[in-house]
Formats: sequence, structure tokens, C-alpha cells
Amino acid sequence: MRKERAFTLVEILVVVVLLGILAVVVLPLVAGSSISAKESALALDLQMLRRYVLVYKTQHLEVGPGYPDGDTTQAPTEPVFIEQTTMSSNPSGQTAAVGTAGYERGPYLMKIPVNPVNNLSTVQLLGDAEAFPANADDSHGWIYKASTSEVRSDSTGTNDNGKPYYDY
Repeated sequence: MRKERAFTLVEILVVVVLLGILAVVVLPLVAGSSISAKESALALDLQMLRRYVLVYKTQHLEVGPGYPDGDTTQAPTEPVFIEQTTMSSNPSGQTAAVGTAGYERGPYLMKIPVNPVNNLSTVQLLGDAEAFPANADDSHGWIYKASTSEVRSDSTGTNDNGKPYYDY
């Protein structure tokens, strides 16, 4: 019968050192791809929200989502924006459950997407006279101005090229 030999301490140390070197090389690449994936997701979510806003506006007498019953004399609100996004609506912007007769438009999205950078899905709606903030502050997922149909990310930080997420 042959006697089996165990690993020596030197062999174990060599394996541990090689695993350490591999970790030092691979971990930054994996971490970097995670950041890059968030940036790509942010760009895609913004593109989707911007398209939704334009389609909604085209189908609702050139009035963007957020205005109660499509009335531009009233201030746009987040609850109305969400309803007009996720429910069916009529040309005036009034909402109803999906499948309700006379409310043949929408829904446009199943839900407001989560901003992949700050993990928020809330929407800050700006009034007609309000300007966009100078910078993002991470208090909401998105910032939307109904009167101009502009959508921005409310994410602080920049990508690898120094472009602020706010300017995507």
C-alpha cells in the first residue's frame, strides 16, 4: 500500500500568494465593470423616461405628464405624473384603470424606474417658473420639468470621463 503525501507548507503558501495576486488584479476590474453597468443603466433609463414623456405629450394634446387632468394652469405633481405613467388615460390626461372604456392611452411604464446610481425612484417635478437646480443632490431619483418635457438624473457624482450624472 502506498502512503499518500500531504501538501507541504511551501506549496500551500505558493497557492495563497497566487490567489492573492489574482485577487489584486481581478477585483478592480470587477468593481469597475459594476460602476460602468450603473452608468449604462442610468443612460438607458433616462432615454426610456424621455421617450415616454415625448410619446405621452404627443398623445395628450401636447401637454406633458404631471399636470392634473392635463390642465397646465395647475402645478404638476409627482402623484399625477406616476398615475399618468402607470395607468390608462384619455386625451385630456385623466386616468383610469387599465381597460376602462374611453381611456385607451397608456400605460406607458409599469413603474417609475429606480435610478441605478442613487437607488431612488421618486420624481421631483418642477413648476413652470422653476429652474433646474444648479447641481444634483441625491434627494430624488429623477428631476422632471413638465413645461419643457426635460428629464434629468438627480444623482451626484461623475463618470470616468468626469461627466456629471446630472448632465446625462
